[in-house]
Amino acid sequence: MERLAGLACGRIRLPGGWAGDTTVRFSPDGRIEAVEPGLDPALPRADGPVIPGMPNLHSHAFQRAMAGLAERAGPAEDSFWTWRDTMYGFVRRLTPEDAQAIAALLYSEMLTQGYTAVAEFHYLHHAPDGTPYADRAEMATRIIAAADTAGIGLTLLPVLYAHGGFGGQPPADGQRRFLNTPGGLRAILDAAARAMAGRTGWRTGLALHSLRAVTADEMAAALDGLPPGTPVHIHIAEQTAEVDACVAWSGRRPVEWLLDHAPVSPDWCLVHATHMTADETAAVARCGAVAGLCPTTEANLGDGLFPAPAFLAHGGRFGIGSDSHISVSPTEDLRLLEYGQRLAARQRNVLRQPGEASIGAGLYRTALAGGTQALGRPGTPGIAAGQPADLVILNPDDPRLMGRDGDALLDAHVFAGSGHGVRGVVAAGCVVVRDGRHVRHGAIVAAYRRALERLRG
Repeated sequence: MERLAGLACGRIRLPGGWAGDTTVRFSPDGRIEAVEPGLDPALPRADGPVIPGMPNLHSHAFQRAMAGLAERAGPAEDSFWTWRDTMYGFVRRLTPEDAQAIAALLYSEMLTQGYTAVAEFHYLHHAPDGTPYADRAEMATRIIAAADTAGIGLTLLPVLYAHGGFGGQPPADGQRRFLNTPGGLRAILDAAARAMAGRTGWRTGLALHSLRAVTADEMAAALDGLPPGTPVHIHIAEQTAEVDACVAWSGRRPVEWLLDHAPVSPDWCLVHATHMTADETAAVARCGAVAGLCPTTEANLGDGLFPAPAFLAHGGRFGIGSDSHISVSPTEDLRLLEYGQRLAARQRNVLRQPGEASIGAGLYRTALAGGTQALGRPGTPGIAAGQPADLVILNPDDPRLMGRDGDALLDAHVFAGSGHGVRGVVAAGCVVVRDGRHVRHGAIVAAYRRALERLRG
């Protein structure tokens, strides 16, 4: 991939707002070294308005290849739990080579849509019968290789998954590939950290699958000794059945129990957190954790609507993720986040941010900040010195964006229907998307096609 020394930008969205002629210089390791007024004629010129790349804070990469396979009605009422049975059947057949090919395809798609970094919530650890591979980190290193092929920034989150229900219930047969102990998870985490060392914008964190899948003692053991600033992610309160089961087990709702028993802080990302009381909503906002929202997946699974207006009113932070990858578009997830609230409230422009008249710009800015935090990237979010050089060049020839400038451009990008508004993408200083196409598209798609042919066979 072509590595750039910088980019000359005619219009650019900086942390303080829109700016005219600006030069962004990159360091040799792919970080932003300086942001300066004026255009350096020695650098390539961006052929469209430049905005910061969006972090994707929640991904299960292997699920990209099953998107659309659970859209047939069953004999009884369908839900997340019936979708999960389809997922279990699919995952039994995946080889490490398949997982790598699927992840590389997914990550290249993310880049073409304007995601430039991803938090991979990685729980596909073992062979189909549940036996660890000779290298316990085999599947984790496949994710690392896929991200390297695509050129996307990676926060890898090996997942502790030990049980099939609250209180340490035995796991189901379909969960065998996911299971780990805190010690086994730490071995994967250490191996992954060694494999990722030295890459700009890459880091490891840790994930707890859910309160259904770990006991309090296992959670404490997994968190023990983690350095400050390590990202910690967990699925929480996604479905009402989960809430009811948690109450039956503990007498507490999931978010309530977690806040009482875990050191939840700004290092944490609570994924979904769909079903919270008013008190829980305010408490999560106060502790500074990021709510990891995945509107297209949550809609696809029929989960419900996150209490976004109340959460934001308390100063809550959120980011977005594509989760099961029924969609791999940051603008579609931001649009659906707002539209769900409009349908519930029966009014327009619901998620207005303080000091922002523009809904699209406010949503983009807030999700950028929340995603940057959830991926464990310190510093000022966006196009700022010290951050990875992740820039998205919009297509001014897209009819949706023609004649738009400033925040009106972001409003159009988020809300003006389908289309392909991304012309080019730079990730960690390297050109990864040119003229709307990933620079390694052909080889990545060929490997993905081979994986699908094997799975169909």
